[in-house]
Amino acid sequence: MNKDKIKNRIEKLKSEIDNYRYLYHVLDKSEISDAALDSLKNELFKLEMANPEFITPDSPTQRVGGKPLDKFKKVTHSRPMMSLFDAFSEQDMKDWEERIKKLIPLAPLIKGGYYAELKLDGLAMSLRYEKGIFKQGATRGDGKIGEDVTQNLKTIESIPLKLRQPAKNELEKIGLDSEQIKTLENLLENGKLEFRGEAIMTAKVFEKLNKKYQKEGKPLLANPRNGAAGSIRQLDPALSAERELDFYVYALISDLNLNNHSEEHELAKVLGFKVLEQNKYCRDLSEVIKFHDYWEKNREKMPFECDGVVVVVNDLDLWEKLGIVGKGPRYMMAYKFAAEQATTKIEDVVWQVGRTGAITPIAVLTPVRVGGVTIAHATLHNMDEIKRLGIKIGDTVIIERAGDVIPKVIKVLPNLRSGQEKNISVPNKCPMCESEIVKVPGEVAYRCSNKKCYAVNLRNLTHWAGKGAADIEGLGPKIIEHLVKEGLISDISDFYALTVGDLKPLERFAEKSADNLIKSIESKKEMALAKFIYGLGIRHVGEESAILLSRQIKNTKSKISISEITKYFENLDLEDLAKLPDIGPIVAQSIYDWFHDSHNLSLLEKLEKNGVKIKVSKIGIKNKELEGKTFVLTGTLPGLTREEAKAKIRELGGNISSSVSKKTDYVVAGDEPGSKYDDAQKLGVKIVDEEKFLKML
Repeated sequence: MNKDKIKNRIEKLKSEIDNYRYLYHVLDKSEISDAALDSLKNELFKLEMANPEFITPDSPTQRVGGKPLDKFKKVTHSRPMMSLFDAFSEQDMKDWEERIKKLIPLAPLIKGGYYAELKLDGLAMSLRYEKGIFKQGATRGDGKIGEDVTQNLKTIESIPLKLRQPAKNELEKIGLDSEQIKTLENLLENGKLEFRGEAIMTAKVFEKLNKKYQKEGKPLLANPRNGAAGSIRQLDPALSAERELDFYVYALISDLNLNNHSEEHELAKVLGFKVLEQNKYCRDLSEVIKFHDYWEKNREKMPFECDGVVVVVNDLDLWEKLGIVGKGPRYMMAYKFAAEQATTKIEDVVWQVGRTGAITPIAVLTPVRVGGVTIAHATLHNMDEIKRLGIKIGDTVIIERAGDVIPKVIKVLPNLRSGQEKNISVPNKCPMCESEIVKVPGEVAYRCSNKKCYAVNLRNLTHWAGKGAADIEGLGPKIIEHLVKEGLISDISDFYALTVGDLKPLERFAEKSADNLIKSIESKKEMALAKFIYGLGIRHVGEESAILLSRQIKNTKSKISISEITKYFENLDLEDLAKLPDIGPIVAQSIYDWFHDSHNLSLLEKLEKNGVKIKVSKIGIKNKELEGKTFVLTGTLPGLTREEAKAKIRELGGNISSSVSKKTDYVVAGDEPGSKYDDAQKLGVKIVDEEKFLKML
């Protein structure tokens, strides 16, 4: 092959490889396998090594190369990389809109609407291209001067080393006119273009690297943002390449005279960059708020960390009129998601009695907003957790609330102690009935010794009426407590003896509300067997265990009496119970004790006498191969909710477990699987993805 043919082959290989890069990283399409792409890269590498005069900076082989740097050079930005003002509430956003409306003569709506962008928690970067070739990449620094990290940014596959040459119809589709298209063509041939965006580390890469580092005995990455920042500031590009960073563009600096900010995103995409597909044009502030609220609720589903929404006045003509004040532009606002962590003080500790008699320490906090709500209490779990964290009354602590999870204390700040802090100790007497508090051997919990404790009974009643069990509409905790105080109920069987006449004289109950509650109770007299077992509140028996137990009762009829259920469990000895799937000795002992307690047997008799009936679902299992198999679910299944997946497994006669063991038959792994995935690999348990799982069904 002569030199001309070699050069031509190299150019074609570069173009082809870059096209596949664009398809994979920007359009999320994969037209050839990784192995085939590696083969093309290998051919290019060999040709360039044999003909080094043809190596150019935009070649895919130049992503990782060169010696490690001694230090980073300083770079002055063409335009300052500004900070943004923050908004933390809907009212903050309305106030911002009112301020900018006063600065320009506008109609009631902001001309051109807003462009809402997810605010990635990464590292802001500026990328400069000359004649379409990536020349320099720099960190934000102080906004005016950053550091040259070009070699490290070249290791990021989603950053094009050479800008794509879009077709005319692609540009027209965006909205560019003939003059803008001509200007762009000139810039790509002889001019400069600057792109700004965020370098990030995805949650998947973060988890993968930490597992690798743990095996190698290296320090773990604190979080994805720190991982990204550390990668960009590595003096050796080879170390940066290991981190597998991603890059998303959010702004374009050019002389194209575009009309709207949204066009910058669209143009960046056709030039070869990734942009966030979730970003959205919003006609007004109400649409912005809906966009923000949706992603705040669903941020856990995103593959990267995100702490809010950047709201931008879309019309670029208004930017100059609105201008800049202080640290940032008036035409942008960072509408932050509610913080998931905050610091506060522990003012006191109170003890709460649960339905099993276990007492739980609850921290009384100086009220603080976390995760969008004001928090005044947080669970401390048990004394072991208090000792592990070293918590004292009066301590300044960090509390965390993610999504709808109950707030918890995750860290104490001992350097802020005044010396007046007090140790936390377990009370000697039950805070509700003043019976003795005892420590059960082999358990971390302390319990009230009185089985008839008022608090225990109240929670048992509430548990029975709840969604997982009888699911009696209108029978909430406050109503139940009211009925207990009036002496109308003392155990769960009493619900079914209530009459409208009992309720009408009570405060809060008019004739209609009394009638509605009685009808609601009456409609739930017939229960599924699994819900019945779960509702009894047997210690250690959750919803899954209740389903497993319900399957052991063989019955040819569609209904079964409570006395038949009682007889079945009374006739089982401890050894029989322990042999049941996923039960084990501790749960077996708890079930055995419950069905051999005279008080509980009397309760079952009363439930039957008061008309409670049990229905048994007859499942026609089509796929016998899955009957009796144990499944563990991990990660997010895009096509199914967790509950839908569980329901389908149960329909086929399969069992569900919360942990992986040698007895597990299948682990169904969705997106972002957790430690259960690793456990399955270690134990050699079969792992299936959602596609294979659905085929199995």
